[in-house]
Amino acid sequence: MKAKKITGLQKRWLLHSASIMVLLVIVVVVVFSAFIGVYYYSNVSSGLEAKAKTSTDFFGNYISQSYNDYFHSCIRFAQSFEENDSLELQFITPAGKLVASSYGPWTGQIERTQDITQAVETKQIAVFNGVNPETGERIMAVSSPMIYTNGEVIGVLRYVTSLKNVDRQIVIFAGIAVAVAALFVAVVLLSSNYFIRSIIVPVTEITATAKRIAAGSYGVQIQKKFDDEIGDLADTINDMSMKISQSEKTQAEFMSSVSHELRTPLTAISGWGETLVSADSFDPVETRRGILIILRETRRLTNMVEDLLEFTRMQDGRFTLNVAQCDIRSEFEDTVFMYGSRLRQEGIKLEYVENDDEIPEIPCDASRLRQVFLNILDNAAKHGGDGKRIVASIAREQTQVVVRIRDYGPGIPEDELPHVKLKFYKGSSKARGSGIGLAVCEEIVTMHGGELTLENAEGGGTLVTVRLPIGEE
Repeated sequence: MKAKKITGLQKRWLLHSASIMVLLVIVVVVVFSAFIGVYYYSNVSSGLEAKAKTSTDFFGNYISQSYNDYFHSCIRFAQSFEENDSLELQFITPAGKLVASSYGPWTGQIERTQDITQAVETKQIAVFNGVNPETGERIMAVSSPMIYTNGEVIGVLRYVTSLKNVDRQIVIFAGIAVAVAALFVAVVLLSSNYFIRSIIVPVTEITATAKRIAAGSYGVQIQKKFDDEIGDLADTINDMSMKISQSEKTQAEFMSSVSHELRTPLTAISGWGETLVSADSFDPVETRRGILIILRETRRLTNMVEDLLEFTRMQDGRFTLNVAQCDIRSEFEDTVFMYGSRLRQEGIKLEYVENDDEIPEIPCDASRLRQVFLNILDNAAKHGGDGKRIVASIAREQTQVVVRIRDYGPGIPEDELPHVKLKFYKGSSKARGSGIGLAVCEEIVTMHGGELTLENAEGGGTLVTVRLPIGEE
C-alpha cells in the first residue's frame, strides 16, 4: 500500500507543534517519575528514621550502665527483631565493628558508609542512600548514635533495607506514566492529524480548482463542505470564478457589440461616400442627406472611440481630474439646453425643472462632469426615448449637490439593476452602445467623492441620481 505523502502543512505541524508537545510530555513524565522517586524514598527514609529514634530512645532508658550489659542487650534485641523480611537491624561500634545483626550473629569489621561515620561524629541520625559496598545492592540505611550516660557514643544502631522493591515500584509507576503519556501523544497526534487533513484536503481541492480557473476554466465551482474559514474561502473563490466567467462573457459580448457598432456606421459612411463619389450629377437634396448621415455616423464613431479611450485610461490609471472651483448649476444647465435642441430633432422633450436653491461653486473637473451629464442624457434618450420625455433637475440637499435625470421609458429589469454600471454590461437592451459609458461615469463621480445610483422610478422609467459633495464653503 502506498504511503501517504506528508504535505507542507503536515510537515510544519510535525516539526513545530507536535515536537513541542512531545517534548513537554517527556518533561512531564520525567518530573512525575522524579516526584514518585522522591516521594517513595522520603517515605522509606522517614519510616526508618522514626524507627531508629524509637529504638535508640528505648536503649537509652532501659539498658544497664555497663558496657557488657549493653552489648548483651544489643544481641538479644537483634535476635528478637521480627521485621527481618524487610529490614536488617545492626549494632555497630564507633570503630565500625559489627556487634550484632538481626540476620545472624555476625561479628567483625564492615565497610563503613557515610551514615555510620556521620552518626558517630555528629551524634545525630544520618541517612545513606546508595550501593552496599559488600553486595553491590542498592540500599537505604539509617544510623542512629547510641550515647552512653557520660555523653560518649558507644555504638550505632543501624537499620538497613533493600531498595529493590521500592525501585521496582517506582519503575512501575514511571512505566504507567510513560504508557499514559504515549497514549495521550498518540491520541493527540491522531486527532490533530485528522484535523490537519480536514484543512489540507479542502485546501488541496481549492488549489486544484484555482489552477483550473487560472488555466481558463472560468465558472467552475468548489463544493462547500464546512461553514468556517475554509468554507468562506471556497465561497470567495466560487464568487471570483463566477465573476470572471461573467466578465469573460461580458467582454466577449462587448467585442461582438463593438464590432457591430463599428460596422454599422462605417458601412453607412462607406456606402454614402461611394454613392457621392460615383454620382454623375449631384442632387442637392440627396447630397445633403448623404453628408448629414456621414456626419452623424462619424459623430457616433467619435463618441465610441472617446468612450474606449476613457475606459483604457481608467484601466491603466491614467484617468485623472483637473479640479477647480466651478459653477456646477451653470455647467448642468448649459448641458441640458445644448442637448435639448438635439433631442427635439428626435421628437423627445427634455424638461428642466428650475428651483431657487442657492448652489455654491464646488471643487470639480467641469469637463468630466459635463461628460457625465451628457452620457446620462444620451442613455435616457437611447433607452427611454420611447417615452418621448426626459426630466432633469439640480438641487442642493444639505451638504450635497444632487442631479436627477429621469426618462419615461420601459425602465430596467429588476434583475439587471445591480449590473447596469458594470463594464461592458448591456443587459437585454437593444439600444446601440459600447456598454462602458455608465462605468466611466461612475468612476468620474466616485473620484469626485460622490455617488451615482440608478433605479426604476414610480410610474415607469429610469431615475439616475448623481450626488456630489459641496465641500467647505
